[in-house]
Order: sequence, then C-alpha cells, then structure tokens
Amino acid sequence: MSPARPNILLIILDTLRRDRLSAYGHDRETSPEFDAFAGHSTLFERAVAPAQWTIPSHSSMFTGLYPSTHQVTQSSSSLSGSYPVLAEILRGAGYHTVAFCNNPLVGVLNNGLQRGFDRFYNYASAAPFRPIEAQRSRTHRALLRFFRRNFARPIGNQFAHSDFLFRMSLNPALVPLWTRLINYKGNTANSIDDFIDYWKQQQATASEAPVFGFLNLMGAHLPYTPPQDFVDRVAPKLRHDKHAYTFMRRFNTDAARWASPTDPPLADWERQALVDFYDAEILHQDYHLGRLLRHLKQSGALDHTMVIIAADHGEGHGDHAFFGHGFVVYQELVHVPLVVYDPERFPAGMRVPSNISTRRIFHTILEAAGVQPPLDAADPNANVAGLALHTAVVDAAPLEHDLAYAEAFPPLTFLNVVQHQNPALIERLRLNLTRRSVYAGAHKLVTVGDQVEGLFDLAGDPAEIHSVAAQHPQQVTTLRRKLDTFVTHAESQRAEAAEFAEVDAGVVDHLRALGYIE
Repeated sequence: MSPARPNILLIILDTLRRDRLSAYGHDRETSPEFDAFAGHSTLFERAVAPAQWTIPSHSSMFTGLYPSTHQVTQSSSSLSGSYPVLAEILRGAGYHTVAFCNNPLVGVLNNGLQRGFDRFYNYASAAPFRPIEAQRSRTHRALLRFFRRNFARPIGNQFAHSDFLFRMSLNPALVPLWTRLINYKGNTANSIDDFIDYWKQQQATASEAPVFGFLNLMGAHLPYTPPQDFVDRVAPKLRHDKHAYTFMRRFNTDAARWASPTDPPLADWERQALVDFYDAEILHQDYHLGRLLRHLKQSGALDHTMVIIAADHGEGHGDHAFFGHGFVVYQELVHVPLVVYDPERFPAGMRVPSNISTRRIFHTILEAAGVQPPLDAADPNANVAGLALHTAVVDAAPLEHDLAYAEAFPPLTFLNVVQHQNPALIERLRLNLTRRSVYAGAHKLVTVGDQVEGLFDLAGDPAEIHSVAAQHPQQVTTLRRKLDTFVTHAESQRAEAAEFAEVDAGVVDHLRALGYIE
C-alpha cells in the first residue's frame, strides 16, 4: 500500500456485539468472512465506543470528539458547524467522498452526519437513493427527488422531533409497515452490490483522486428476520420450534421493547430465541460483507486501500435487565469489534490489548491521508499523529495511556416511551441520568449521575456481574478523579467551540471557502 494518499474505506457494522463474533471468542461460527479478514489485519481487543447508540457514536467517529463535547446525543440533535467532520476535511484535501448507508438515523435525519460527502447513497427510505438512479429518465429522477425532499425526509425528521409521533410509530400494528415498506434496515445486498460496482468504475476510470468510502450495514439491528438457511446454520434445531418463531414475530413488532428495561424479564427460551436469530442475522450480513472484501482483494484494490471495520455500538438481550442500546454503558453495548487493514503500519494477525476509543478512527484516517484538520494547534484533537491508532501498535506509552471513556446520555424518545408505559422504572433504574464509564487497564468504573454504579475487573469478570468497588476504594477514587477530569475537559472544549463560532465567524467563512466545512 502506498503511504501517500491511499483510498480509505470505513465499514460500520451497526449494532454488532463484539462477543458474538468468532474472532472475539464466540463459540458459534457467525463471522467467517470477518474472521478471515481480521487475520490479515490488526485486531483491537479493547475497543470502546464513545456512546451506546448510533447518532452520538457516529458523531464521535466523524469528529474525533466525545459526546460531552459534540452534544449530538438525541435524535433531534444536529452537529454544530464549528466541528468539521471527517468527510468535509478529506474532501477539502482532494478526496472523493462517497457513502452507502443503510441506517436512517445517519442517512435521513438532518443531524449533520451527511456533511462533506460528494455522494451519499441512502438505502433506508421509502425511496432509496442508489447509483442506478442516474440511469433513469430525467422525469423519474425529478419525481424521486421531489418525493424525498418534500415527503420522505421531512416525515422522518418530524418523527425524530415529536414524542407523540414516535410513540405512535411503535404501535405493533404499525411497526411492520415502517420496518418493511420504508426499508428501515436498508438493503445490505443492494448496498454491497452498488459499492462493488462503484469500485469497479473507479478502477476503470483510473481517477487520480483517492476515495474515502463509508459503508453502514444494519443487518444486526432489530427486527430480526434472517433467511431460513442462515438460521439453520447457527441453530439447526430451531426450524421446528413454533414457539420460538411465534415469539420472534411478536417481539419484532413490539418496538417499544427494543430499547427498554426487561419488565417483565424474558424466559430463558425466549432470550435464547433472540440470541439465535441475532446470530443468524450476523452470519447473513457477514456473507455479504465477504463479497465486498473478496472483490477488494481480487481486484487489487487492497494494495492501496486502508480498510477499517468497526461497530458503532452493541446490543442488549436482557443483559443487566436491559434490551437494545438505550440507557447503559455495559460491555454488551460499548465494547465493540475493531480491525484495521493497512499492512505497512498495522501488522497482519496482531491483537492490540490496550484500551482505545473508536473516536480515534477520525485521527487514524486523517493520519493515513496525510491531512491535518483545520483546528487550533492547542486543541488536543489536532494531534492527529498522537491520537491515531497506529500509536497503540508501536508505542508502549500511547497518548491516552490505556484510557478510554463511554457516555450514555438517555435518549429522550425512549425515555418518554418508558414514562408512558412504566414510569416507576425511571426512578428505580435511574434512566433519566447520564451514565459514564472509564477504562483503565483491566478495570472499568461506571457512574450514574454523580454516584458510582460499579467497579469491574474485566479480566476476571468480563460480563460485569460483580462490582468490586467495596474491595478497591482507592481504585474507585482514582478512576472517579480521571472521569471528572475528562468531563471537565470535554465540556470546556464545547465551550471553546461555541465561543469560536460566535466571535470568529470570519474564520469559519474562510474554512468554508477552502472546502473544509459546508
């Protein structure tokens, strides 16, 4: 791979639990294609997502900032223009930027995550936007654009801003309509086909501009409806279990439970059915991912392409009494898979044991592209070389010193659902409070509000069953101090950005003229 201006491909496997991948120790073969690719890449054992759900986590990967700074923590949030995003910076440096996105929270909502892309293809819509649209008649294209601009996007954003509309959409009678008719999970196969065709065209035209490609796959997200042959491969005995299929049909339409506490808790067989169907979805998605990865290899594209594969967050299946990915920072949500393919700087087969944040994907990509973000030199986020993941491979004492943080700001849409269905849970489980965690070595401290929720020794207790806070008060004090310092620093960065936006609009205009921001 040429070190100068390589192509860069960022693949986000949305809602994918780290512990359900074979490469990370799962006892089922759910990810043979991912595993094979990981064997030629550097695998990070302790990658930590900055947030527990899609919008804040993507915002962190696209800006290099934690949620306390960028503040994109709700479905109605929008990323400040003070924060240049990855695609904007790369486009300003001469990259062609293209996205193939299956998640409506990234591809439909007006939250700023689409900024900077020359082309943003979106598969999660009643009228998906695909490259093939360019082959349609001018009238057909105009009608599709009119529908998206005046109906699809405005309606999607209204649901993101309205408590009433959101709760109404969760009615079991309506869930099948929006999950199927508007392609809630996009279309994995189509997005992979289009990405492969796009890459073929890029090679055929021999474009001098390097490419930054972003691909989001939603196969592991609810509802779980994997093809039967993939269910048979992971759980062959399930085919004749009518109770399991009946339960899954019911759960797939009960969207209010997708990100809520387990009240009442599932029976063991119900939870196992969820796990089986989830694993089958992972295997099905992995099949399509493999098609893309094989094309990149067989076409020779991998010779000059950095590939990063990660998850934005995981998923709860009743772990710690929670479903989905709404309120907590336990391992099933924020301990995510991450591999980087770049043979010159990320050794094949290497497994990195240190704690790292996936927000550093931002710095890693910019370092590979040889691009410096348009930030003040005093801004710690400007230290691209120091924060790039390469430092965790070669440096025994990396910049962040084996520390990583995760933050869970309660998503108000689901908090309001709980308020209407079971308000007592909010106080009992403290759902309205922000949860945070700090990782240091094998220990992880979790706080809720200003209280300690637990200290966990992840080496001996990876599922976080038993808190050891009482036995290690000094460790609790040390980690609380680190967490407090982190929050203070993150919030001060936000204040500085707000001040910059208010008093230095001329600089912003200059960055916009250079193509860094829109």
